[in-house]
Amino acid sequence: MKDCAIFLCDRTGVAAQPWAEAGIECFCVDVQHSIRRDRTEGLIHFVWGDARSWTPPEGYRPIFVGAWPPCTHVSVSGTRDHGKKRGHMLRDALEIFEACRQSIAWSGAPGFLENPVGILSSIPHIGKPGHYFHPADYTGWCEDDHYTKKTCIWPMNGFVMPPKLVGQQFSGVVPDNRIHFASPSDDRGDIRSATPLGFSRAVFHANAPAHLRERLAA
Repeated sequence: MKDCAIFLCDRTGVAAQPWAEAGIECFCVDVQHSIRRDRTEGLIHFVWGDARSWTPPEGYRPIFVGAWPPCTHVSVSGTRDHGKKRGHMLRDALEIFEACRQSIAWSGAPGFLENPVGILSSIPHIGKPGHYFHPADYTGWCEDDHYTKKTCIWPMNGFVMPPKLVGQQFSGVVPDNRIHFASPSDDRGDIRSATPLGFSRAVFHANAPAHLRERLAA
């Protein structure tokens, strides 16, 4: 069996980057990828798939699973539209969230679900997230992430939330609010939901086996 890392509802591949750099094959699964032709960049496979039905290829054993279920219908930023959307779109959002959670549970690997602040935490069987962070909390790993976006993390299977690491050059410097002011566009949702690289690197170093961390540091 070959080790792999899985990233559900992930279009960008940012979260997979540190794992791939350490030599682990990664699968970024999203319905926005081509359904007819998978794309591979290095060790990152961008494959079409719905979190409710996709399964890993045979011969792979997940060692980490991250999930970013769509937040469009459950985020605070869309609260004013909930009345028009009603329960049908909320149902779709919950189905994908639950499918991601079930996939992580079945994998047995450390993992988490990510979503911005929204109504998910008010749903009893989901509950409040275990952690919150802003990208600016991890500028010690990536200077470009000096911005705010309060994000929820539901940890699973022993996932370790990485300690904050703010770059010294940002001490006392107020982070910008680029996500809130992102211009309307077809890919605005993807821009808003993209995982910051600094947090991704921090997650890798907090959760990857020691031999992988050493390989990346070499």
